[in-house]
Amino acid sequence: MPPSPRDFLANWTASRGNLRNFLENTALAPLDDAAQRTAGEAAAAAAADLFDITLDNYTAGVDSVEGSFTSAGRARITPPDPDIPQDAGAAAFFDVDNTLIQGSSLIVFAMGLFRRRYFRIREIAPIAWKQAKFRFLGRESANDVAAGRIQALEFIKGRSVEEMVQLCEEIVDESLARKAYPGTRQLAEMHLDAGQQVWLVTATPVQLAQILAHRFGFTGALGTVAEVKDGKFTGRLVGDILHGPGKKHAVAALATMEGLDLDRCTAYSDSANDVPMLSMMGTAVAINPDAKLRDIAEARGWLIRDYRSVRKAVRTYGVPALVTALFSYGGWKAFKR
Repeated sequence: MPPSPRDFLANWTASRGNLRNFLENTALAPLDDAAQRTAGEAAAAAAADLFDITLDNYTAGVDSVEGSFTSAGRARITPPDPDIPQDAGAAAFFDVDNTLIQGSSLIVFAMGLFRRRYFRIREIAPIAWKQAKFRFLGRESANDVAAGRIQALEFIKGRSVEEMVQLCEEIVDESLARKAYPGTRQLAEMHLDAGQQVWLVTATPVQLAQILAHRFGFTGALGTVAEVKDGKFTGRLVGDILHGPGKKHAVAALATMEGLDLDRCTAYSDSANDVPMLSMMGTAVAINPDAKLRDIAEARGWLIRDYRSVRKAVRTYGVPALVTALFSYGGWKAFKR
């Protein structure tokens, strides 16, 4: 049998949870039902011990990671730089929305599709409202995220994957890439220069996340995976929506597959919804944090970095002062004319 819970879970993961296949390849055969139950209990104990999650949640994470790998056609989108010594076992995980990219990547993508007449105005209006809330309030609603992903799955049902990937590439190049925070990109490049893996972990569609990762030279991306059959989206989900606990489940699976030591890893996010993922790491960093995450980060001694402009000014000076300054500046310009 494997010598440690980590090795046990790695072998179980490689078997895709087929306990009979796993044990017959690593122990003795044949196996009866009692032996399979014992193995299942051991795998569950290993997942709980290593990552504080249930075996079902771990399995959902495996499905999400393998779905992401299948979407990309490989595990790693960008190979490591051969001139940089690799720090095996260390990685950095970045949320996308409001951490790497200003605002919501899914909504920017949806607006790009709308400009290409992919949607009608009545379909895009709720999405535009959610973008306005997210941009100015600086926090995301779990209900908005879940509803948005369900709506997105319905939008793409029956659509060609090839067509969607092409649209993703166009929208990333014309809109999303330039919305990246330079400070966050510098942090990611710092990890790459140290020979560490850099992964995006996001609720946004995996095709969009992986194109972003490719454009920025990151190792790979885990995103929400829509089921594909015969080259078209079915409208069903594979694994978890990678939001909140779903990110933790996927990172646990990825860490097992890639042999990562999470005590030597770093995670970055703007949202308190990602505390489950942040709490897994040896180093957690709050980037452009919402109010709840800022409080948690300060209480736990996590690093905080803020690269925003409008909301940062509102928090520093207050809305009345900014409004007064705006009107004063406008009046001065009018007077000068």
